[in-house]
Amino acid sequence: MSLADRPQPKPGVMDIAAYVPGRETAPGAAKVWKLSSNETPLGPSPAAVEAMRAAAEHLELYPDGSATALRDAIASAHGLNPENILCSNGSDELLGLLAHVYLNPGDEGIFTEHGFLVYRIQILANGATPVVVKEKDERADVDAILAAVTERTKIVFLANPNNPTGTYLPMDEVRRLQAGLPKHVLLVLDAAYAEYVRRNDYESGIELVSSSQNVVMTRTFSKIYGLAALRIGWMYAPAPIVDAVNRVRGPFNVNALAIAAGAAAIGDRAHVEEAVAHNDQWLSWLTGELTALGLRVTPSAGNFLLIHFPENDGRTAEQVDAFLLKRGYVLRRVAAYGFPNALRMSVGTEEANRGVVAALTDFMGG
Repeated sequence: MSLADRPQPKPGVMDIAAYVPGRETAPGAAKVWKLSSNETPLGPSPAAVEAMRAAAEHLELYPDGSATALRDAIASAHGLNPENILCSNGSDELLGLLAHVYLNPGDEGIFTEHGFLVYRIQILANGATPVVVKEKDERADVDAILAAVTERTKIVFLANPNNPTGTYLPMDEVRRLQAGLPKHVLLVLDAAYAEYVRRNDYESGIELVSSSQNVVMTRTFSKIYGLAALRIGWMYAPAPIVDAVNRVRGPFNVNALAIAAGAAAIGDRAHVEEAVAHNDQWLSWLTGELTALGLRVTPSAGNFLLIHFPENDGRTAEQVDAFLLKRGYVLRRVAAYGFPNALRMSVGTEEANRGVVAALTDFMGG
């Protein structure tokens, strides 16, 4: 069959490398610990589960197309105006909608070399050109980003903290970035891991959005709130940006179960604090133990670690990954992010964390 005999996607679509999620299984292992997708080991708030069950009694009804209860709960938790909040089917949807609304063919979108793969995908999907900026010490470099801006630049994506490195920019650097951008360039602050950060010089972006007209902050319920299966994201943005995105999003893009569970989850502060405490304890412990094995670990402010394996002794990330999979430990290969000899590990349960360290001790000693 010739190409002329079937519908063809628009130019450029088939040149996009599809996003590949983290592995979920370890064939042959008696027990599997999934540490590849930065999911919380504590699970969701019991209040969120109960709210979802109650909402399930009315599955015949369409959800509230404005996700009012969820927006109000988010606004209450963060002291925001709900009119500046838009909810979505995961924060990934928002990244795509923002690119769809603000990028034309021939425009440029900027992101850093180890940034989230979805940025490139959405820039290309809208006919624009991805501009990749080098990082410095595995951290976004404000001067390099500003130097990459041209008259064609329309959007800058910045994950803060970044995935898969876990590094972050202090808020004074983010403010310097925004101040140096042309007023018509949209700065998207992807703060998917903001709830985990406990650093005095960090801000998620709420304050900058409130004082600017070209900044958007996106957040997710998939990480610390343990609701990844429900796909809930939200953005805080100036009213004109919310208005523009509202015009092109799906009319019922957040389902009723997600609205109910998300509103309950964000109100359970005790569950969030428990997750933060667990992460603080084990992130520090894992960093120390892995470093003691002679492995380099990128300092992380998130709920995951980027573990680098020596390139000069013949042991590769691929070999480590295969070794861990046999024992049931599923980590994330990150070659697509520019780290061919590293693995990303989510902070897991105590059992999982200790098990990975024990397995890596055996591997490094082998």
